[in-house]
Amino acid sequence: GSDTRAFLFPSQGRLGHDHATITAEDMQLATTGFKALVVSTATHRRGAAMRKTSILAMPAASRLPWSRLVVVSLIRIRQRHRNVSLHSVPADVEPPCNPPVLYPQRWVQLAFLALLALVSDLVCFSISATPEAWTKLFNQDPATLIDLFLFTNVFACFLEPYMVKKFGLRIPIVGAALLMAAGCALRSGVPFVGEQLPQYATIVAGTMLVAVAQPFFQCTPPLLSATWFAPNERALATAVAINFNQVGIAAAFLLGGELGRSESGLKEYFGIITVASVVLATGALFLFQDSPPTPPSMSALEKAENAGDSNNEPNFPEQAMALFRTPGFIPPLAAFVTSIAVTNVVGAFMEQKLVNAGITDQGTIDVSGAGFEIAIVIGGIILGGLVDQNKEYKTVTLVCLAATLGGVLVLGQSSLPRAAVIIALIAIGTFAGPVQPINAELAVEVTYPADENAIEAVQQLCGNLASALLVPLCEWAAGFSSNGLRGDTILLLLIVSVVGVYFSTFSAPLLRSQVDSENCLVPNKAS
Repeated sequence: GSDTRAFLFPSQGRLGHDHATITAEDMQLATTGFKALVVSTATHRRGAAMRKTSILAMPAASRLPWSRLVVVSLIRIRQRHRNVSLHSVPADVEPPCNPPVLYPQRWVQLAFLALLALVSDLVCFSISATPEAWTKLFNQDPATLIDLFLFTNVFACFLEPYMVKKFGLRIPIVGAALLMAAGCALRSGVPFVGEQLPQYATIVAGTMLVAVAQPFFQCTPPLLSATWFAPNERALATAVAINFNQVGIAAAFLLGGELGRSESGLKEYFGIITVASVVLATGALFLFQDSPPTPPSMSALEKAENAGDSNNEPNFPEQAMALFRTPGFIPPLAAFVTSIAVTNVVGAFMEQKLVNAGITDQGTIDVSGAGFEIAIVIGGIILGGLVDQNKEYKTVTLVCLAATLGGVLVLGQSSLPRAAVIIALIAIGTFAGPVQPINAELAVEVTYPADENAIEAVQQLCGNLASALLVPLCEWAAGFSSNGLRGDTILLLLIVSVVGVYFSTFSAPLLRSQVDSENCLVPNKAS
């Protein structure tokens, strides 16, 4: 009846067109989706090669929900009829395709992932703004606690891909959120009760729990984007999720700088973090979902069709080796690593750079640091949205690397006005930061149908390792100078220049976009 037709073919009611005539045979085909497996064959052109996939007799663990089987059936109907019943559309004009069915829940998913990442880095850098108070209180170097966090994070990155592959998005992320809440509680004790912090060993244990949880928020943004967002939203969603941890670092400078000057202040500060983490974990437990009822793109549908038994799939090291052998993967990896390395090195030496420029007020330094981190987020949102529309990953990345090069050069000068130094700092954040999410999406594009989560785990591991090596190297190089530039500035300029030249050779096809653009889940350019 009309209700069934409106449910199965909602675009016809909304858009007021009927380019695909639905016959009794079609309705029978759709109805069988509730009763039996759909045998589907999808043929997609990949360069000069043709690939065929089938889901006949899929194992029970990998079968699609019935609602998705109906979608598979209807897509075949659309593909079969789009050139048959065109009514008044001229034969040489491609009819407009139906837009994908998107769910408002996708923004809830994105909000949770971004906020969880924010809190995790707030914990990591919580004492960076007041190292003197921490040293006086515990007689321990605050850098030691941060190092423990980062090393634990690296090891947890090897666990995260397996967990997500085995259990999907919801269980690992909700579990990581609860683990982070427990770690924050260990660090603060009962929030807002008393003025003394727990013992140092207890704080270290809590910090390491948060470090174990963080990769589940860092490595899953591309998978979340592919699972929930349309092709013209994915880079934006990934940019928000990947870069929102920078807001946590900014909060660590602003909130920590204000409250972290005494033990009672630290107690209150850590209590606020604990409350925030508990609220987020509770919300994720009730609201965070695994996947939408129907996929948002043809590429997501194809991957769901071909999903196999996770027990028989390659482990993470094998996946990583396969990625390194995939044509086109190394250039976006190099750009991603450069982005992380530059932003981390600039953040590490930012205060020293500002002091050398004559900016000595601690409040101004803290606000400048927060502005640098916020610029990373805003730049990612703007440029990620741009790439969603034009798919010019290479051009946008090259422009960002060139602007980063200019910003690093200006920031390295010792005789510029204060305003110029701050502008250079913000420019580096605005253009270097977006290179990460843009090239996370580009790596997914060129390696499709590889696992998005494994791709991001490889990029995060390489980026964190490069940063761990580069920060002390730049600290050593800062003792040298040439032509008015310190050695650390020269080293960064060399790295960005070499990677920019190498990235300019990138020429791999965007395989995922090809799948999306060749099917009716994405609107035609002519529409």
